[in-house]
Amino acid sequence: MIKSFSSKTKEALKYYVYVYSDPDTKEPFYVGKGKGNRAFQHLDDQSETDKANKINDIRRRGKEPTIEILVHGLDNKTALKVEAAAIDLIGIKNLTNRQRGHESSSYGKIEISKLEARYSSEDVNKEDITNNMMLIKINKRYRNDMTPFELYEATRGYWSVNFERAKGIDYVLSVYDGMVLEVYEVVEWLPALSTFMTRPDKPSHESVKGRYEFVGRIADEDIRKMFVDKSVKEFFSPGEQNPFKYGESIK
Repeated sequence: MIKSFSSKTKEALKYYVYVYSDPDTKEPFYVGKGKGNRAFQHLDDQSETDKANKINDIRRRGKEPTIEILVHGLDNKTALKVEAAAIDLIGIKNLTNRQRGHESSSYGKIEISKLEARYSSEDVNKEDITNNMMLIKINKRYRNDMTPFELYEATRGYWSVNFERAKGIDYVLSVYDGMVLEVYEVVEWLPALSTFMTRPDKPSHESVKGRYEFVGRIADEDIRKMFVDKSVKEFFSPGEQNPFKYGESIK
């Protein structure tokens, strides 16, 4: 088994996407992207990650993982998209990758009706946005394969909102990349971590002091039809960092 590429090979490869597989079962267990000798660097990993443990397990059998180049000759951005597609196709649960590809949220696996809505959605009517509504962007938390419950959990907290102002909010629109994914009817706003049980990134109470979360339910269908799979891009300025916007500010 070779441990590095020649200079000529590295030049020809440019950016590439690679796959580590078990030599006995032929099942892939890690997908990555890089250039140069990146594909070999995991062989020297001495950490306690699932990936390193899998490599050590293979070596205890007297073998080495199979390393294959899935595609090469790419630029960095294209490699990121291919990596994301490969991880989504195999399934993150079947791999030792700690996270999905960096481009998964934008370019990863997505159901076709959602893809059509993303690129061809009609705009939400500004008149339909009322003062008792809040738009919350979840761009950093979103995945295309989220379950309805995961989407709800990602939307409802933890936010640095004015509590008195938030108490007047009856509906929250969950927004990703300018598109409304779901509408929730708010039952109550509570201090952060009052009800969260499942979020993998659950922080300490001290780190979310002064932040809030809401509990609620999916809104009635007549409300959802007004917003879900429609665009609210025009309500957010380019590069705007604030993840939420009150309905009254859209008027």
